[in-house]
Amino acid sequence: MFDVVDSARRLLVVDPCADCLTLLPELRSAGWEVSSCAVDSVAPPPCDVGLLRLQTAQLARPERIKELIRHSNTEWIAVLSPDALRTKGVGDFISEWFFDFHTLPFDVERVQVTLGRAFGMARLRGRGRAINEELGSELLGQSHAMEELRKLITKLAATDSTVLIHGESGTGKELVARTLHRQSRRSRGPFVAVNCGAIPEHLIQSELFGHEKGSFTGAHQRKIGRFEAAAGGTLFLDEVADLPLDLQANLLRVLQERQLERVGGTQAIPVDVRVLAATHMDLEKAIAEGRFREDLFYRLNVLQVETLPLRERPGDIPLLADYFSQLYSQEIGRRPRRFSDDAMDAMKAHPWPGNVRELANRVRRGQVLADGRQIELEDLGLSRSAPTAPALITLEEYKRRAEYQALSEALARYADNLSLAARLLGISRPTFYRLLHKHGIR
Repeated sequence: MFDVVDSARRLLVVDPCADCLTLLPELRSAGWEVSSCAVDSVAPPPCDVGLLRLQTAQLARPERIKELIRHSNTEWIAVLSPDALRTKGVGDFISEWFFDFHTLPFDVERVQVTLGRAFGMARLRGRGRAINEELGSELLGQSHAMEELRKLITKLAATDSTVLIHGESGTGKELVARTLHRQSRRSRGPFVAVNCGAIPEHLIQSELFGHEKGSFTGAHQRKIGRFEAAAGGTLFLDEVADLPLDLQANLLRVLQERQLERVGGTQAIPVDVRVLAATHMDLEKAIAEGRFREDLFYRLNVLQVETLPLRERPGDIPLLADYFSQLYSQEIGRRPRRFSDDAMDAMKAHPWPGNVRELANRVRRGQVLADGRQIELEDLGLSRSAPTAPALITLEEYKRRAEYQALSEALARYADNLSLAARLLGISRPTFYRLLHKHGIR
């Protein structure tokens, strides 16, 4: 159901012709609020539906019409003569940019039906845009899992503790980190993101901690590292498991002492930074294999967030696909395409090994390749054959995840009082400690 804030139906008539002017009194009687403007108007009035007189001369140079439609966020109906309808390429142009068309002279009853359908679609699209604007570009999704994730982030943002974000590639770990920063008391400070796996090994220490002039060949001047650049704000260490072991030791020391030394320097520099770290790797396995320091793991793993793969929240796919369709239509310079039923079914059935990042790329591809009003599954590079459904996780795994989540939320609420945290969960303090040890928390 829609929240009815404004029941008015606003119609904008662009470059009205004589036939349009005779039609307007009947449309006003039917409840339309009608305004008009020229096609080259700098600031056309806001509207729900637009009626545009399309003439042969305009079809030769359609850029101004495209610009008007692209920036209007509404549904448009083309009005043209039978002769103009026979112009070469006019069918493709109308299909690309207009909701519908009407040839002169007007059939008043048919016009009102078409306007009504366009108004319904405009309100539907407006509803989708409102949802996207409300959620922003951070954590799109209306599934229960995403609602729970947003609640958890709100709780964790209120603390200054280190957070370890774990999840598959493409599940939005950096978006979680940015949301934590935006909702924290450090939101006015900088957010500095570092991809630990993308920096050459011989430069990582200098990138993180900075260096003094002359400390090594090529160090022609002092450089401030990412820790100092994030002072008063948040430092996000993406793919932290890719750090070499010697750098892990240096990172641990900075986290413990809250101060650092630049490469080639001797002065201890205090740092006021909240550290968020992320990885797609199993750190406990990496510890067992000697690739990650156990003491650094416990220093980073104070609070935890698990990002869910897209295949575990298929109900969010329509909203995400619509969001990316609108986003990339602006980049490509085309109107947002709807998705055919086959395309939507295929997206819901696809296992999404690349997660949201893969969905975004496929929708971008669909916007480019689509010929008609809709994006078809072939445009997305998907097949009609339904893939094998992923195996259900065991009941024990569900229990483990539930315990882990409950412990994390209790710690987020009562990080400084473990007795209260245990009481919140209805368990004894010794049991609480045992479960923390079992799940590798604290």
